[in-house]
Amino acid sequence: MSTSTIALPSIDKMVFRKTNSRLGRVVSVTPENSTNKHLCYGRIILNAKHNSVSFANQDHEAGFIVLSGAARVETAGQGIDLNQYDALYVPRDSSIKVSANRSVDIAEFSAGVSCRYPLQIVRFEELKKDPGLYFSAGTGTGAARQLHMSLAKNITAGRIVAGFTFSDPGNWTSWPPHEHAKMLEEMYVYFNMPDPAFGIQLVYNDTEYPELVTVVREGDAVLMPSGYHPNVAVPGHRICFLWAMAAHREVEDRQFGVVNVQPGFDKGSTGLESGRAQK
Repeated sequence: MSTSTIALPSIDKMVFRKTNSRLGRVVSVTPENSTNKHLCYGRIILNAKHNSVSFANQDHEAGFIVLSGAARVETAGQGIDLNQYDALYVPRDSSIKVSANRSVDIAEFSAGVSCRYPLQIVRFEELKKDPGLYFSAGTGTGAARQLHMSLAKNITAGRIVAGFTFSDPGNWTSWPPHEHAKMLEEMYVYFNMPDPAFGIQLVYNDTEYPELVTVVREGDAVLMPSGYHPNVAVPGHRICFLWAMAAHREVEDRQFGVVNVQPGFDKGSTGLESGRAQK
C-alpha cells in the first residue's frame, strides 16, 4: 500500500526536455517556472563563432561544472582555465565572463543566499585522488555506479551541492530509494547519453504506484520536490546525470547523504542503512 498521500505537482513543473539544445547561456529552471524554491539551472554552450557570454549572478551563489571542452572564466579579477569535469564556485554579487576557443558545454546551478562565500576551484584531477569525493557504490547489487562529488563537502557554500553519477550499463542508481525533501530540494540533469541511450526516472511518494515514471535522454532534467527518486539505465547503456541540490536553510541543511530510505529497502543487498544513501 501507499506510504504517503502527498501529491506531486504537474509534470510541466518537474520535467524539462532538451535543455542542452541552444547556444549561449540559457537558464531553463528557476523557482518561477518549476517546483524549486531555491535552485536554478542553466547551460552555457559556446563554440568558435559564439565564443563568450557575460552576466552577473546578483544575490545567487553559482556552481559550474564543465561537461565537455574547455573554457576560461573571468571573475573577481581572476582568469580561471577550466577543463572537462572541473568545477568552480562563484560567490554572490559577482560579474562573470565565460569564453572558449572551441566548443564547450557547462552546467550552471545557482541559489539565492544571504552570505558571501569564497571563490573556489575544484580540479577533477585532484578530486579523483580523494576517495571521499570520487568512489564507487552498489558494486555487485545491480546498482553499481561511480560518484563524483564536485561541489559538496569539499567547498564552503550556503545552499548548493552538486556532482555527477555514471551508472554501469543497465544498472540502477540513487539506490536504495531515498528522499530528503525536508532539508534539500534536488534535480537531475542527464548528459553523456548519446542516442540510442535512455533511462527511466521515477519520482514518487506513493510506493505502490509511483506518480512519475518517465523516459529521460541526454539534455533532459527532472526535479524532485518530494519523494523517492531512483532511476535505471537500459541494458547496454549507462545513465549519466548531474545531481544538484539546494538546502532549504542556508548552511544548516547543506548536508550530503542524510536521507530517509524507503521502508523495505533500508537494509539488504546494498548494505546501506536507513539515513545514509548515495546517488
